[in-house]
Amino acid sequence: MSSALTDVAIVGGCGHVGLPLAIAFADRDASVAIYDVNDDAVATVNAGRLPFLENGAQEPLEHALAGGRLRASTDAAVIADADAVVIVIGTPVDAHLNPDPHAVPDAISQCAPHLRDGQLLVLRSTVYPGVTARVEQTCADLGLSLDVVFCPERIAEGRAMVELFSLPQIIGARNERARERATALFRRLTDSIVDLSPEEAELAKLFTNSWRYLKFAAANQFYVMANDHGLDFERIRTALARDYPRAADMPGAGFAAGPCLFKDTMQLAAFSDNSFVLGHSAMLVNEGLPLYLVSRMEQRWPLADLRVGLLGMAFKAESDDIRSSLSYKLKRILEFRAREVLCTDPFVTDPRLLPLDKVVETADVLVIGAPHRDYVSLATDKPVVDVWNLLGNGTMV
Repeated sequence: MSSALTDVAIVGGCGHVGLPLAIAFADRDASVAIYDVNDDAVATVNAGRLPFLENGAQEPLEHALAGGRLRASTDAAVIADADAVVIVIGTPVDAHLNPDPHAVPDAISQCAPHLRDGQLLVLRSTVYPGVTARVEQTCADLGLSLDVVFCPERIAEGRAMVELFSLPQIIGARNERARERATALFRRLTDSIVDLSPEEAELAKLFTNSWRYLKFAAANQFYVMANDHGLDFERIRTALARDYPRAADMPGAGFAAGPCLFKDTMQLAAFSDNSFVLGHSAMLVNEGLPLYLVSRMEQRWPLADLRVGLLGMAFKAESDDIRSSLSYKLKRILEFRAREVLCTDPFVTDPRLLPLDKVVETADVLVIGAPHRDYVSLATDKPVVDVWNLLGNGTMV
C-alpha cells in the first residue's frame, strides 16, 4: 500500500509537455504536484494562468487549482510525496548536433535526495536510445529501488487537451510490475495502451518524429523542383491528391521547425553512427528552405534596396512558441541581404516585433513566416511570398 500524499509529481512541469499533462491528470481527479526551477512560470501557474498558449487548458487549470488537486513549486521536496514521478526533461542536441545522453540521468541524480524506494519513475520526453537503461542503472547506483518506465508524449502542441485523452499511450517497461503501475496511471487519461520494451518505445518516438520530418522534406524538395521550373507546387499537389488516397498524405510546403522534429532526426542519425542518409538529407532540405526563398527573392526583386515584412515568427500556426523557429533564421538571412526587415506576430511576445498594419504599410515585399489565421484575409497589393499558399494565390517565388 502506497503512503504517498500525491498521486503524481511532474519534474519540469511548467513547460509545454509537463503542464498539459499535469492539468490532464488533475482533471481526472489525480492529486498533482509540479516541480519546476522557473520561478516566474511557477508563480504564473499558481495564479491560474498559462505561461504559454495551449487550447482548452485554461479552464481545467482553474478548476484543478480551486479543487486543490494541483500545485506548483520550486521546492524539489514535493517529489518525495508522490507515488509516481514523471520526468519531462529530454535529451538535448548540442551545437554540433550530438545528443547528450547524460542529461536525463544527471537530472535524476540531482533529484535523488527527494526520490524514495517504491516510486514509479516515468520518463516522458524524447530520449536518446538507451537512456532508460542508463536511468535504471543510475537509480541502482544511488541505492534506489524504483520502477522505471519510458512513456513518450505523443501530442501536437496546442492539441494536448484533446490528444492526451484520445491517443494511445505507449508503455515502455522492463517488467510486469512497472508495466502494470504505468498502465494504471495512464488509464486515467486513455483506455488505449500499447506495450513495448523501453528500447522499442525509445525508437518508436524517434521514428515517429523523423518520419514526419522526412515527409516535410520531401514536400519541400518537390516545392523547390516545381518552383525552379516556374510551376506552382501547391497546384500540382492538390491535383495529384484529388480522390487519390495513396497521395492524400503528401503535406504542403513550409517551414518544418519546432523543438522536436529536427532534433529527434539528428538523435536518430547519431544512434545509427551517422549513417542516416535520409535524415541528413531532410535536414539540408528543411533547414535550407529559408535561404532558398531569399535567393529566389533576390532573383525577382532588387532585394538589397527593399524593406521586407516578415509575418509570423512562431514555429507553427496559432502558436506563441518560437523554439527553433525558421522564421528567425529567415530574419537573420534577410537582415544581411535586404535593406531592412520588419517583423510581426499576433501571438509571440518580443519587444522587437511591430503591429501588423505597420509592417504591411512600411514593407515593400511581405513574407509569411508562420501561417496564422490572422493573415488569411490580408489585404495588400504588395508582393507576398507565401510558401504555405495561405492566401490561396499559389506558392511561386
